[in-house]
Amino acid sequence: MPSSNARWLDRSTLLALLTILLWSSLAALTSRITSVTPLVLVGLVLLFCGLGAIPFWRQWRAPLVTWLATIIAFLGYHLLLFSAFRHAPVLEANLINYLWPLMIILFTPLLLPQHPLQRQHDMAGLLGLCGSLLVMTDGSLHLQQLYIPGYLLALAAAITWGFYSVLSRRLPAAPAPVIGACCLISGLLALVISHVSEGALPWRQIPSHDWWLIIGLAMGPMGTAFITWYLALRDGDPRRIGALAYLTPLLSTLLLVLINGESLQLRHVIAGGLIIGGASLGLQGARTKRSRRSASS
Repeated sequence: MPSSNARWLDRSTLLALLTILLWSSLAALTSRITSVTPLVLVGLVLLFCGLGAIPFWRQWRAPLVTWLATIIAFLGYHLLLFSAFRHAPVLEANLINYLWPLMIILFTPLLLPQHPLQRQHDMAGLLGLCGSLLVMTDGSLHLQQLYIPGYLLALAAAITWGFYSVLSRRLPAAPAPVIGACCLISGLLALVISHVSEGALPWRQIPSHDWWLIIGLAMGPMGTAFITWYLALRDGDPRRIGALAYLTPLLSTLLLVLINGESLQLRHVIAGGLIIGGASLGLQGARTKRSRRSASS
């Protein structure tokens, strides 16, 4: 008889946790690349992400709606987020961006009526949001007028990714290589738009250090993570995964502490408890529902 842990620590949950680990490095890597515009950066990273899907071109079969929704989401989300990092302090823009797990929980009953919100999910969202606020700031968020454009861009990014994450459950299923193909097309589209709107691409202005960071982004938080996130949401409970996603700002902050040599403060520990508690509560909601369903069958 399988253990109780095996009933909720399934394949989709493990894929979601892997995605969260990869995404935790996104802010640290992206904030170090300043030699190109956000549009060029998005284009290059997505282009490199999609190269790995070329050998599997025979599996590029999906309905048009899946192609359009995925390409728009990939290009739109990252362009909004990277632009936000340029128009507001990275810490605060990153905080607002991490409202997307809460957006998943809120959008789920609207797009997936078979997954109504439960009290546990409401509390999980609240705990996760409080923990994110405490992790990413010193306890207060000052919305200075100068940075309002960046804040709005980050909020739009959070809404975009939260909406797409839930919408993907309603899209016709597609092979994983289609996700890579969408990255490839999104990257090419971004570079074409950049060439038209910003002029010739500054290939020679990009230092080797930035090239390595771009490749790292493509291989990790914007490459493998796309596929693992898609598979997790395709097969898993979006409410549970949305709650787990609040672990990302915690891990991202810890990574920044290690990279920048900042000391771990008490508020980080408290916030970690809130975030992990929120994620656990979100898991408990799905677990309780499964247990009742099993008992009634």
